[in-house]
Amino acid sequence: QLQLVESGGGLKQAGGSLRLSCAASGRTFSSYAVGWFRQGPGKEREFVGRISESGSGTTYADSVKGRFTISRDNAKNTVFLQMNSLKPEDTAVYYCAATWRSYQSTQYDYWGQGTQVTVSS
Repeated sequence: QLQLVESGGGLKQAGGSLRLSCAASGRTFSSYAVGWFRQGPGKEREFVGRISESGSGTTYADSVKGRFTISRDNAKNTVFLQMNSLKPEDTAVYYCAATWRSYQSTQYDYWGQGTQVTVSS
C-alpha cells in the first residue's frame, strides 16, 4: 500500500501563489508516476497535471499550463504542485494520486484525501 497525504492548501487572493505537497509513505515512491487532480464546487474532478517517476517528464492541463509547475523530490518521497497567478476558478479540492503503471496512464491506484484551495477575487 502507498499512503498519500496532501498539504499546503488555504485561502489566497487572485494573483497569489501556493505550493501544495503530496507526501508518500509505504512503498518505493520513485516507482510511481504522480498526478494532481482537482474538484471544484459543483464540478466533476478534473486532471491538473502529472509527473513521471523520475521527474523528467511533466504534462499539464491547458487551464493551468504556464501557471502551475509539478516537481518531485524522491529522496523526500514528496511531489509538489506550485501554483502561481491563481484565479478564482482554481478554487477546488486538490488531490494527488499515484500509479505504478506508465507515466501516460490515466488509471491511478492510490489517492490522497485532498486539500482545499480557495482563491478570492
